[in-house]
Amino acid sequence: MRVYLFFAVFLLFFFALHYLFYSRVIRKLLFSEKIKRTLTFLLGFNFIFNVLYVIGRYTDYIGNSLYYLFSLSIGISFVLLLYLVVHEILEIFHKSLKKVDHEKRHFFKKSGDSMLLALSTAYVGAGAYEGRKEPVVNVVKFGTFDFSIVQISDLHIGGLIDQEFVRHAVEKINVLNPDIVCITGDLIDTSLEYITPAIRELDGIKAKHGIYYILGNHEYFHDPMEIIDFIKTTRLTLLMNENITIDALKLNIAGVTDLIGYRMGLLEPDIHKAFKGVNPDYRTLLLAHQPKFIEELGSYRPDLILSGHTHGGQIWPFGHLVKLQQPFVKGLHELPNGSSIYVNSGIGFWGPPMRLGSQAEISYIV
Repeated sequence: MRVYLFFAVFLLFFFALHYLFYSRVIRKLLFSEKIKRTLTFLLGFNFIFNVLYVIGRYTDYIGNSLYYLFSLSIGISFVLLLYLVVHEILEIFHKSLKKVDHEKRHFFKKSGDSMLLALSTAYVGAGAYEGRKEPVVNVVKFGTFDFSIVQISDLHIGGLIDQEFVRHAVEKINVLNPDIVCITGDLIDTSLEYITPAIRELDGIKAKHGIYYILGNHEYFHDPMEIIDFIKTTRLTLLMNENITIDALKLNIAGVTDLIGYRMGLLEPDIHKAFKGVNPDYRTLLLAHQPKFIEELGSYRPDLILSGHTHGGQIWPFGHLVKLQQPFVKGLHELPNGSSIYVNSGIGFWGPPMRLGSQAEISYIV
């Protein structure tokens, strides 16, 4: 039922966006009718691809080559939204030029439209190019720990993030020979039945002291109880408001469920349960999907918190919107209570296979 509701809201939003773009932008272009008909045709195709993207997201009917095009259409729709906002601002400017003669106003209008179309095309091209780049290994020096941690986050397995993608990520992780590996949520982003072989690839991770995983918000959208049962059949250790002690490293690893649990009334995070019984003589690592979880810490002071969720903003300028909801977008930060937090930019992507102003990453904390 939740999937159908999402599909309906998705269709309504993107239909409204495409209609507004046609009525507010294309119809007012000072270009030839042939160009305007071509742009209208392309706009209609983009909306159809939006619909096919959702169908491909929740089924396995569409091959990856076509699905890439459908995914890219979501990025184009984001650009249409940005274009529409800038266009409306320019319209206010044009209206302020009523005292300027007609030819000059005509020139300003046509020049502005040409510039926006060129910039939008470049934006989509650059974002798609950056989105196809390999995840980088970001070396993070953290002096409190004398062992190595590899962190990945926001794989969003499903669609273009397939078994081959996961296998390649595992190979890159194993080259680093980490002591522990942490997966900080949003591992899954479609029905479990389509992606179990891809998740099984994570069993190939070689970590001396285990692989630790927590739920992200996206797991809640795809039958979390079924996901939990399946994860128990893998080599991943799922931490749900609980902790584990690694004596060899003198380390507690605590993990909490995601903050979305409060809204859904299911698998709510509980910091007190997560820290119950931790060894006070050991250092503590906390896994929490959203950086915003630092507001839940209270008197607890883990040495390091590993988070994800933000994708590093993924596509500029959306990182500025992320800042309105999350205290940090990416990187290592010190907190007033003496803890530190590292926010991973995500190894995968959500929605369009695009990045701009952010990098897909594997964090190597040493």
